[in-house]
Amino acid sequence: MSAANPVTLPLNGYQARHVRLAVDGKVATITLDRPEKKNPLTFESYAELADIFRAAAKDKSLKAIVVTGAGGNFCSGGDVFEIIKPLTEMATAELLDFTRMTGEVVKAMRAAPQPIVAAVDGVCAGAGAILAMASDIRIGTASAKVAFLFNRVGLAGCDMGACAILPRIIGHGRAAELLYTGRVLGGEEAERWGFFNRLSKPETVLADAQKLAAELAAGPTFANSMTKRMLEMEWAMSVETAIEAEAVAQALCMETEDFARAFRAFAAKQKPVFEGN
Repeated sequence: MSAANPVTLPLNGYQARHVRLAVDGKVATITLDRPEKKNPLTFESYAELADIFRAAAKDKSLKAIVVTGAGGNFCSGGDVFEIIKPLTEMATAELLDFTRMTGEVVKAMRAAPQPIVAAVDGVCAGAGAILAMASDIRIGTASAKVAFLFNRVGLAGCDMGACAILPRIIGHGRAAELLYTGRVLGGEEAERWGFFNRLSKPETVLADAQKLAAELAAGPTFANSMTKRMLEMEWAMSVETAIEAEAVAQALCMETEDFARAFRAFAAKQKPVFEGN
C-alpha cells in the first residue's frame, strides 16, 4: 500500500499520480481530483498523500500548504468499491496494515513544519473530514457538509486520530456528538463551533485559502514552524512544562535573523520582510 511513484524533492516538478499537486512560489496546493465521485480516497491516494507531506517536511523552499478538492466538493472519504468493499474481505493483519497506513497521512500532516490550510466546500465526509481536521486552519463555505461517518458503517469514531484531535478543536461534548451520531455539520454551524476558522463563498474559498497560505509563507516561517511544533507537543504537557518548553522555543526564535530584521524594520518604521532564517 505504498505509492508507486514516491515523491522526490523538491516538490516543484513532481508529477503526482493520484492527486493533483501544484507549487506556486512558497505555497503548494494539493487537490483531491476525482470530482465525478466527490473526490474519494483510494489505497493509492492515501499513500501518495503521506509521501507528499513527508517530502514537504524536507523541502526547505516550501513554506505553506493548501489542501482542497475539485468540482465543488472536498472529499467524500474512502471509495466504497475501491476501499470499503476490499476491507470487508481482509484478515485482521491486513486491516491493521490499512488503518496504520491511513493514520500515517495524519502523522505526516502534523509532522510537516508548514502550516496547512484546508479549503472546504461541499461534501467533507469520513476520511475527508479527517484531512480537514488534521489541517492547521480550515476555511469553509456555508454549503459545506462535514460528517465523521464512521459509525454509519459500523465503525468506531476513533479513526485516524479523531478522538485526540477533534475535541481539541470543537470541545469534547461536540466532538462526541459528531463521532457517535455521524450527523452532518453544516458550514455555518461548523464555523460557530470553531471547526471552520471562517467562511468564504464557494467561488472564492480556494483563492482565499491560497491567499492566507501566501501570507503565512511570507511571514517568519521558522517561527511559524516552531508554533506548529509547540501546538503539537504541548497537548501532552503540564502547564509548567509547556511554559518551560515555550521559553526554550522562543529563545531559539530570538536567535534568528528574522527577529533582527523585524527590529530593524520597526525601528525604521518599515514593514519587516522575512526570509525564514
